[in-house]
Amino acid sequence: MANQPLPGWVSFASSGLGGIFGWVFIHPINTIGVRMNLASARNPGVKISLGSFAANTVRENGIMTLYNGIGAGIWRQIFYASSRYGLFQVFRDTLGTYREVDFFGRLACATAAGGCAAYISCPCEVSLVRMSNDASLPLADRRNYKGVLDCGTRIAREEGVGAFWRGSTPFVTRACLVGATQVATYDQFKTIYKGFGIDGNVNVVCSSLTAGLVYSTITMPFESAKNRMASQQPDPATGKLPYRGTVQTMQAVAGAEGALALYTGFAPYFMRCGGHTVLMFFMVEKLQKMYRASK
Repeated sequence: MANQPLPGWVSFASSGLGGIFGWVFIHPINTIGVRMNLASARNPGVKISLGSFAANTVRENGIMTLYNGIGAGIWRQIFYASSRYGLFQVFRDTLGTYREVDFFGRLACATAAGGCAAYISCPCEVSLVRMSNDASLPLADRRNYKGVLDCGTRIAREEGVGAFWRGSTPFVTRACLVGATQVATYDQFKTIYKGFGIDGNVNVVCSSLTAGLVYSTITMPFESAKNRMASQQPDPATGKLPYRGTVQTMQAVAGAEGALALYTGFAPYFMRCGGHTVLMFFMVEKLQKMYRASK
């Protein structure tokens, strides 16, 4: 049974539960990363230290504010994590009925799965960014969302449903890259590490941590663009939004603040990516192993 494809519902359910399990631990790190990244946008040229920024955030706003947006984060995992890895396994197993699945086959399946999952979960992503960053804004600019449903309802009512997909291009692009650099590389690294005699839980940890490092390095500029586009507000004088697309956002940030500004908050971003990748895949493997053992 170990080599047999899993039913689709098992792939989706285990992926979603694994994503939620990892996110509960990683959410505070994500909150710090989002706030660091957006703080650099409000203070161009100012160097921001992870340690001092985190300490100031907790001192000024309280440690529980790091869990602002946890509801949106969990909803995001329900839609995004379940679709991303669930679709990948379905695509991979379907491809395997026609040909041997090599690295490039995994890459194509994971890229397609990542893009589909991101577009589905855009409303949750926008709500997550807004709620995670709200407490760090000046009092006059805070939206003071009461929860994920209030956030979603207000965005739709005040800005239109289309606002949920504002910044969808960098999110979908990043998700395609995440699929290619996290999901596909994790699947490939499992095979590579197994060839070195590394198996079991150690294989899962090594494979997922390596995949997390690869994907966080490649996708950080898209994460920065997504955060800025999702949290931007119209210029008071012109009424126009400063960021209009992925490439334009990255060019504007790099031109005004330097290319390294796109990597502001990389340390917590990697802690989030690597940590969540390890925790998610560890739980996914456990759940899928339990299902196979029951058959």
